[in-house]
Amino acid sequence: MTEPTAPLQLDPAILEGTLDCVHCGLCLSACPTYRITGRENSSPRGRVYLLRGAAAGEIEFGSLVADELALCLGCRACETQCPSGVQYGALLEEGRAAAARSGLREGWGPRLEGYALGHLLAYPRRLHASFSLLRIFQKLGLDRLGAALFPFLKRAQSILPPVPPAAARQRLPALTPAVGERRGRVALLEGCLMAELFGDINRATVRVLAQNGYDVVVPQSQGCCGALHAHSGDMDSARRLAERNVSAFGADESGLLDAVISNSAGCGAALREVDRWLPGQGGHLASQVRDVCEWLDEVGLRPPQGKLPGRVCYDDPCHLVHAQGVRAAPRRLLNAIQGLELVPHADAESCCGAAGTYSLLNPAMAAEVLRPKLDALAAVAPDWIVTGNPGCLLQLRSGAEERGLAAEVVHPVELLDRAYRS
Repeated sequence: MTEPTAPLQLDPAILEGTLDCVHCGLCLSACPTYRITGRENSSPRGRVYLLRGAAAGEIEFGSLVADELALCLGCRACETQCPSGVQYGALLEEGRAAAARSGLREGWGPRLEGYALGHLLAYPRRLHASFSLLRIFQKLGLDRLGAALFPFLKRAQSILPPVPPAAARQRLPALTPAVGERRGRVALLEGCLMAELFGDINRATVRVLAQNGYDVVVPQSQGCCGALHAHSGDMDSARRLAERNVSAFGADESGLLDAVISNSAGCGAALREVDRWLPGQGGHLASQVRDVCEWLDEVGLRPPQGKLPGRVCYDDPCHLVHAQGVRAAPRRLLNAIQGLELVPHADAESCCGAAGTYSLLNPAMAAEVLRPKLDALAAVAPDWIVTGNPGCLLQLRSGAEERGLAAEVVHPVELLDRAYRS
């Protein structure tokens, strides 16, 4: 008989929710790691049982459990399939936080991740300076040298795009007025990595919202959403960052915000669940958050007059389709662009393997997860591959380049912006 161990401490409400898992197995076909490994421990229900056993003191909360939590992509496809409504995402965050507290995340990868999240991502000035330095490294080829000398940097070097010049990484204006008849006022989450690597998408988002009649406010005191911190187990930092954003987006002088807009699926999902991180504080912000495609579809898109002839595949970001339940809106927006042919592909709702920092820490598994998606995209040969999350954009761009696909990988608002401006 197994000797009981010191029980894992989990939030009682989350632990009680695991009892809703009836071991039906409907989650198995949706889980990327189970499909690849075939191991019960690498399935959602297997991880639920591991954590439940650890909380009861029947299973040692050690490397076996921690490694399975680290192997999970956190895509939450299992939540979509679960008939019992098990909150797997919340359980995963709790388990990873416990693993971090117990010192079970070892090696260079987690150490570098911890440093980047704790000392750079949460501090806009430091992050901006770091990307300026990385740009110099890239120009001199030192990033390639570093990847050659230190293999654990190889994936980062291959997936990161050229860092844009400083002028393209400036903060957005605090207010951009609506174009034409005014319909309302929204705030935009500028993000941390979005601002540094995808400033063109942020600017396109502002222009598209303005074209649709919305004043766009960008609170200057906002910061990182905390999603990557929560996914890595650093819930203290996630809550601290959430408090900052609750304050920032609650300080609009007009008091008339119609919505808080995100163009990053992961960030939007984090803000929509901020009331779980901050009970009694984050409810108002959580209720205001909308993905940019969801919002434009909800209020009624002003159809762009320009034409973009070509074929496009839309690929669902996990944290948009599973965590936020947004499927049809981006497709309807793309169908509103004249000349654009929306072509389905066979693997649209499966994870691409990006999963925040996952593709950097687990490159082999991430590549296996991505492979069937690239096969499906290659089979239909689109001109554009469209997705709405920065990690997915990086993963799909890298994968498409390695596979030799000619498609350009873009965000939905980039195509809308081009159609408005053409």
